[in-house]
Amino acid sequence: MTLFKKLLFCWLVLSVVPGSLIAQTLFTQLNNAVKNLEADPQLKHALVGFSVLETRTGKPLYEHNAQIGLAAASSQKVLTSGAAFELLGKDYRYKTELGYEGKIDNGVLKGSLFVTGSGDPTLGSWRWTATNESTVLHTWTDKIKEAGIYSIEGVLLGDDRKWESATIPDGWIWQDMGNYYGAGASSINWRENQYDLILKAGDKIGDTCTIVSTTPRLFQAQLICEVTAAEKGSGDNAYIYLPPYASYGFVRGTIPVGANAFAISGSFPNSSTQLIFTLGENLKQAGVNIGILFGSFYIPLVEKRNAVLQTHTFYTHFSPPLDSINYWFLKKSINLYGEALIKTIAYEKTGKGSTQKGVELVRDFWSRQGIDKSAINILDGSGLSPQNRITADALASAMQYASSRPWFSLFYNALPEINGLKMKSGSIGGARSFTGYSKSRNGNEYTFAIIVNNYDGSAGEMVRKMWTVLNTLK
Repeated sequence: MTLFKKLLFCWLVLSVVPGSLIAQTLFTQLNNAVKNLEADPQLKHALVGFSVLETRTGKPLYEHNAQIGLAAASSQKVLTSGAAFELLGKDYRYKTELGYEGKIDNGVLKGSLFVTGSGDPTLGSWRWTATNESTVLHTWTDKIKEAGIYSIEGVLLGDDRKWESATIPDGWIWQDMGNYYGAGASSINWRENQYDLILKAGDKIGDTCTIVSTTPRLFQAQLICEVTAAEKGSGDNAYIYLPPYASYGFVRGTIPVGANAFAISGSFPNSSTQLIFTLGENLKQAGVNIGILFGSFYIPLVEKRNAVLQTHTFYTHFSPPLDSINYWFLKKSINLYGEALIKTIAYEKTGKGSTQKGVELVRDFWSRQGIDKSAINILDGSGLSPQNRITADALASAMQYASSRPWFSLFYNALPEINGLKMKSGSIGGARSFTGYSKSRNGNEYTFAIIVNNYDGSAGEMVRKMWTVLNTLK
C-alpha cells in the first residue's frame, strides 16, 4: 500500500469511526436505561415498548418491544393529526349554516328556521374570539334579524344529520361518558360540548352533597346527586353518569368536606339541543318570537327524520382553519377535536360521518406510508378507548413521516414541551406514553415513542422514570 493510500485509509477510518462509536454508545445507554426501567418493582408486571429513529435518515437506532401493540392513550392523537393535515389540508374550515323553509312575510317567518352543522368542534369555544359563545350568539341573532325574521311560526331546529347519531365511539367506558373529557362528537357541537357542575359538600364526612347550579344552564337534562363528602384534601373523585341523548343522569363519588362551590366538568348529552335552546333564549331576549324549539333530528319527537329540507341559507359561520384547530388539539389534548376530525375525514371522503369509517380511512392512510395496518388497531380518534392498540414503531414512524411534510412546523409547534422535549403524552388507567422529537447536545436529532402498560403504583413516579429513559436522547 502506498503512503498516499495509507493516509487516505486512515482519514476514512477517523472520519467514520467517531459517528459509529457515538451510535454504539447511545444504543448501549438506551439499552441500559430500558433494562433499569424494566427492573423497577413498579414494572414487575408491565410491558415497555420503545422505538428511536435517527430523524435525518429515518433509520432505526434502538428498538425494544417496538412491534407489540399497546394502549398509547392520547399519544394516538398524532395519528389523527397527521392524517387530517394530509386528507383535509391545513386550510380546511368547518361551516355552520343558518337557513329557513317557508317564506318571510312582514317580519314573520311562516316556516321553520334551521341550524345545519358540519361537525365544527370550535363552535362556541372560548379559545378564539370569533368562536366564543357571546360572539356567535350575538352575530347569529343579528343575521337572523337582518334576514327580516322577527317572529318564527314554525320550529327552530338543529339539523345534525350529516354525521351518524352515535356520538360516542365504541369502546369508551361508562365512567368516561358524561364527563368533559368523554364528550361525544355531533355534527352540531357547542362550547366544546362541556359545562361546569357546581356542587356543595356537607359539613361532615359522609354527608350527601347538593347541586348548586350548572354553568351554562343544562337544557332538557336533569342530574341526581349521589356524591358524598370525603376528608379534606381528597380532591375531585366525582363523576357524572349522563349518556348521549339521556334526559337524566347521576353524579357519584366524593368531593372534599366543607367545599361550598366545587366544580366538576361534564359533557352535554345532546350538544345540538344545548345550542338550539341557548340560541332560542338569546333570540327571545332580542325580541324575536319563536314557536317551538327542537334541538336535534335524533330525538323521538322529530318526525320525518330523513326528510330533505329545501332551505334558503342566509348566513354561514366558518371555523378557524384546521392548522389552528390542530394546535389546540395537540397542545391541550382535546378528545372532542380528535373525534370530530376522524368523523370529518369520513364525511369528506365518503359522505358518511362515522367513527368506524374514519378509523378505516386513517389506518388506510398510514398503511400507504408504510405502517402495517395491524400496528394501528384503534377504535377512535383521540385514544380514550382502553381497547386501542398501537406499536411504538408505528408512532415513531408516523412522527418521522410528519417531519418530512410541508405542514411539519405547524404540527411541531402544536406539540407540548414536556421535560424539555417536544412531545405528545398519553395517559389512561395503567398506561403512559410519549412520542416526539429530541435534539442531543452534539446536534443529533431523534424521533421516538415510548409506551408503558400495566405498571403498578403512582402515575407520577412512572412518568418520571420514563423521562429518565428519554433524557438519554438529550
